[in-house]
Amino acid sequence: MTREPVKVPELGQVLQESVQDLGYMIETLRMEERARGCITKWSSKQKGSDIVKNDGIYSKYLFAFPKKSKYSLKVHIQAKRTIVPQTAVPCSHDMSISGKSPSQRQVMGVTQSLIFLLSFQLLQLIKGSTVWLNENGYEDLVVAINPQVPEDANIILNTMNMIKNASNYLFEMTKHRFFFKSVKIIIPKTWKKNTNYSRIKTESYDQADVIIADYYMKHVDDPYTLLYEGCKMKGRYIHFTPNFLLNENLTNVYGEKGRVFVHEWTHFRWGVFDEYSRDMPFYVSEKAAIEATSCPAGVTGIPVFQDCRGDICKPRSCRYDGQLYEKGCVFIPDIRQNISCSIMYMQYARPVVEFCDQNTHNSEAPNMQNKICNHKSTWEVIMESDDFRNSTALNTSAPSSETTFRLLQAQERVICLVLDISGSMRMHNRMENLHTAAETYLLHVIETGSWVAIVTFDSDATERAHLQQIIDNGTRQKLVQFLPTIPSGLTNICAGIHKGLKVIANKMNTTYGSEIVLLTDGEDPGIAACFNLVKQSGAKIHTIALGPQADKKLEQLSELTGGLKLCAPDGVVPSKLIEVFSAITSGNGDTSEQSIQLESKELVVQHSAWMNTTVPVDKTVGNDTFFSIAWNLSQPFFFLRDPKGKEYGSSDFTIDSSNPYTARLRINGIAEEGDWQFYIKNVHTATQGISVTATSRPACYDVPPVIAAVHVNRANTAFNPVVVYAEVSQGFWPVLGATVTATIEKDDATAVTLELLDNGAGADMMKSDGIYSRYFTSLQGTGRYSLKVKSHGRNATTSLSLKRNQASYNSGYRENGKIYMTAPRPEFADEEIQVQLGSFSRISTGSFVMSTGDPAPIYPPCKVTDLHARIENRTIVLSWTAPGGDFDNGKADHYIIKTSKNLLDLRNNFDHATSVNCSNLIPKEAGREESFEIQPENKTENGTKIYFAICAVDDTNLISEVSNIAQTTWFLPPKAFVPLNHQGSTNGANTAVIVAVATLCAAVVCTIINSTLYVFSKKKGRLEIEKMQRHV
Repeated sequence: MTREPVKVPELGQVLQESVQDLGYMIETLRMEERARGCITKWSSKQKGSDIVKNDGIYSKYLFAFPKKSKYSLKVHIQAKRTIVPQTAVPCSHDMSISGKSPSQRQVMGVTQSLIFLLSFQLLQLIKGSTVWLNENGYEDLVVAINPQVPEDANIILNTMNMIKNASNYLFEMTKHRFFFKSVKIIIPKTWKKNTNYSRIKTESYDQADVIIADYYMKHVDDPYTLLYEGCKMKGRYIHFTPNFLLNENLTNVYGEKGRVFVHEWTHFRWGVFDEYSRDMPFYVSEKAAIEATSCPAGVTGIPVFQDCRGDICKPRSCRYDGQLYEKGCVFIPDIRQNISCSIMYMQYARPVVEFCDQNTHNSEAPNMQNKICNHKSTWEVIMESDDFRNSTALNTSAPSSETTFRLLQAQERVICLVLDISGSMRMHNRMENLHTAAETYLLHVIETGSWVAIVTFDSDATERAHLQQIIDNGTRQKLVQFLPTIPSGLTNICAGIHKGLKVIANKMNTTYGSEIVLLTDGEDPGIAACFNLVKQSGAKIHTIALGPQADKKLEQLSELTGGLKLCAPDGVVPSKLIEVFSAITSGNGDTSEQSIQLESKELVVQHSAWMNTTVPVDKTVGNDTFFSIAWNLSQPFFFLRDPKGKEYGSSDFTIDSSNPYTARLRINGIAEEGDWQFYIKNVHTATQGISVTATSRPACYDVPPVIAAVHVNRANTAFNPVVVYAEVSQGFWPVLGATVTATIEKDDATAVTLELLDNGAGADMMKSDGIYSRYFTSLQGTGRYSLKVKSHGRNATTSLSLKRNQASYNSGYRENGKIYMTAPRPEFADEEIQVQLGSFSRISTGSFVMSTGDPAPIYPPCKVTDLHARIENRTIVLSWTAPGGDFDNGKADHYIIKTSKNLLDLRNNFDHATSVNCSNLIPKEAGREESFEIQPENKTENGTKIYFAICAVDDTNLISEVSNIAQTTWFLPPKAFVPLNHQGSTNGANTAVIVAVATLCAAVVCTIINSTLYVFSKKKGRLEIEKMQRHV
């Protein structure tokens, strides 16, 4: 068997990285392959494994591997008369790397820059920008600052201090198991250059673990974690505002920043949820008492209502509505507790030293942790994580090392198109479609200021356009002239990659932070030979698989570098390939210059038939707007009408002689807001394919556009179904009420269309969070699937809602019997914000690969996640969203409803719980609202807490998972007592409030006095509250 060559890592570019990074790189150096017993000479003479001649990067292929094993690597660097740019340093240095802990690594020598560069390149073999656990410490946590954040060095300093403190808190709260070892902070290119900043490699803002950015419109500072998926599933990112990091006064309402970071990290890393509830801060316990939604149970405090008129707030007692306190009532905890609070409940409370575990968890509390994680405690979920299983507690009182930081700065975008022109590109209009799609990308998509080159490959590779910066439309047109038109030869993917990296390095003297767009339709048996080259390059590889025969290992190039994995099926017109290219926008976080695809529509049009399309241009876009129409046989008759009635005929469009099947129109200035109407008639004698696409850019720098992001993953549930997600947002605000549809295609298979929902049922974890979701159950075997999502709203007010999964807000505290209120949350923070966006439309693209056959071609109904129970007129009413027969598609055959007076018994022993007769209940179509009334038995006692759960069964007797558990209480608790005449000072303007805990009343007249807590009296037949001094 022939062994594939293994490429020795590069030494890197001398003095191009800061020597100050040396300590970090030596400490975090990791080796995946160690070559034992192999002695070789490295060269820099531009042949074999070496990319660029005389660039200070020495490399060599190694073949002498007798067996699969771990190997050590020793590199000897020696120079007597060596020329180094700006600095000549005669040196002799030995470096041995054993892969042991930092304290065990021995580094000797006099030239630190060379040591650093070698370490830097070796690290890149294994790690990109994703977090990984290394001997109990999290490595390579990436924090990114948004380019629109004004420069302030204190943001960097405070971020570092926050994470350092969080490391100690996390270590303590996880019982000496986890801490933060190394962090990278991405500085925007808009900030001033600094010699302490290194160049980024594959790290980017859009893939960062933590982002620092402002909200749009309303100023709020709630830290939050964006979660798409359910329990135990990792989050997308943690978000902090600059003001949160800079304003020390916010510590009063959120707590110490390190604790806040641990709260959000627990969301992000382990997929757990909040143990408080803004929607239900109180509940009726099994003891028929009103309790605060807390973890653990038994947190002491008092309910208070802030009655605000403008900027003036007067606290008062909470009114009782017959079951619970009025909406808006908040729980004010005692500043000192006799029990330890969980950090997922109140991260600002004292003491907070742990997570709730199986013994302390409050399974009754109506919070998201109980709902999403099936009443498991936070610590139980953490213990089931891979992190926990792959680690052991340390026998130390503090983390074994302090957190280290590297500062990276983003640069101008550098991208090389590496395009396949082999003979197979001649089939299915591939070359023609490639030319049109790449032309669209160069003219309308890639951002001004970017550096672009073009390389083509067949059996060899050719540089067609050297790296040049796009400064105007003339540069774009010039690049288009170098696009290929004639296919021939075989497929050598590695040759294309090698040439693309070389073209970049020749101009930039490095490949760090660059991007390659690699498109191919063929197979290359030698593709694995350049995997190591790609890992070392520091470049992102975005792959586009065109057609069904593209190499099966192609996506590994993207996985190794954090690039996009895209695919496009063959088509008679180029719209699908244009959609794919349009997805490759800058990942630097600056949406003000990004191209946004408004429409992409393709139809097969009969002779003399019309294809009419509406393209809405909303007020957040309109700059640099392009419309295009493409056909595959002959030019149709068409015209475009703007919202004011102005018409653009075919003569107003541009048709390039090199691409006679596409017509384009650029709108000068800002395009008119409203609906643009395309009218197209096929005048050809036969049926032909016609497509319409439209792109635009944001209209204003300081008004973020509506954007839609797509994501596909396997659900962490039975049968592991595929779930499609689309996040629709504007400036971090979720956009609600949109209509979102996903079209999923596979070569030689019928396209499947799904409507994605934000209803909190089925695949959708949380209602009204701007994340639209749906199970995809129509898998058609292994292979690549392309995904197109269209999001649109129609002439209606669009609701922007605050994010969930956020740090709790401290409304105040009680100390020595006095209430100290903090500034109330801004009024808009608890309400949806109404924004007139007009009609809008967005096209988003993605793809996924099924490498194994579908394990369950027939699926059960999905779990019901929104079961509710309430009492109306002495009747128990259950309500929920109907699941489908196959997860959330179709409809179920029947339901199984169970009840119990013990929550955990119902959860753990659903089959043996008491059945509810629901034989007359016929399931509705998935997504419809269901309700069912239950008449309780006459012997049901007052104060009885009743729990319900439901399963759905399909027509093949496949049963869903047990639903969330709904609860209700069979009686109305007594009104809460309000204590009067609390001893305290009064100034006539500020008020403090004390309210007693609700108690059970068994008689008509209730008189209960708790002498240790409350003093109360009666005044004019009603309860009042004595005014006290309020401190903020």
